[in-house]
Amino acid sequence: MRVKKTKKLIKITISYLKKKDRILFITTSNRWSGEEGGEKPKSTRLAEYLKEKIGQDRVTILDATKIKIYPCEGNVSTARGNTCGTPDAVLKDKFKNSSGYHRCWASINNQDDELWKISQALFNARAVVFFASVRWGQANAFYQKLIERLNWIENRHTTLGKDNVVGDIEAGIILLGHNWRGQNVLATEKQVLKFFGFKVPAALSWNWQFTDDAHDESNESYIKAAEEFNSLFRGWESNDR
Repeated sequence: MRVKKTKKLIKITISYLKKKDRILFITTSNRWSGEEGGEKPKSTRLAEYLKEKIGQDRVTILDATKIKIYPCEGNVSTARGNTCGTPDAVLKDKFKNSSGYHRCWASINNQDDELWKISQALFNARAVVFFASVRWGQANAFYQKLIERLNWIENRHTTLGKDNVVGDIEAGIILLGHNWRGQNVLATEKQVLKFFGFKVPAALSWNWQFTDDAHDESNESYIKAAEEFNSLFRGWESNDR
């Protein structure tokens, strides 16, 4: 039943995005790259699969784990108030900040910070989907670091009372986990995207989780999960779903 439901969700996402252009996929899960014959994270493989089905020329994939992004500095909560995304925090680089919207103190304080690669692509997109793994009941650390660093997008139209620069962009998140809190994380992160100001259509957000048994930590379970995940890519177009 779970495989059938997930294949249906894959079809819905593909069908929805086939009507769009300038689509951005941001992957945030990692594996050690030094292992011979090593595999890509499940969420990255899913992003690549969806790109293939939607159209290679219409989807850009950015791997956030390979982009140098410094941690958020916490300027959203200081003794002076919320100083995140204020006008004086604008990144003064016409190449890195071609939209003029990028306002982040960490980008100014760290010259080699590459968050601009994400924001530049994001502001040029009409639809963006984040792909993340669920680890210890939360979205993984790479995703969390990224979403914290993008906090100035939300601040601009809430705390500062200016325009919502992502109001015309559709966004979603696809989560992959093994046995704990996937649906909870999905609900939270969809709400975060809404707080940011994105449009959040149902077709772009869903969760795959192998089991609801939070105590199922056997190696056999993880192997079966990988097998089930691989089966999602076989025959999804057929009626036998």
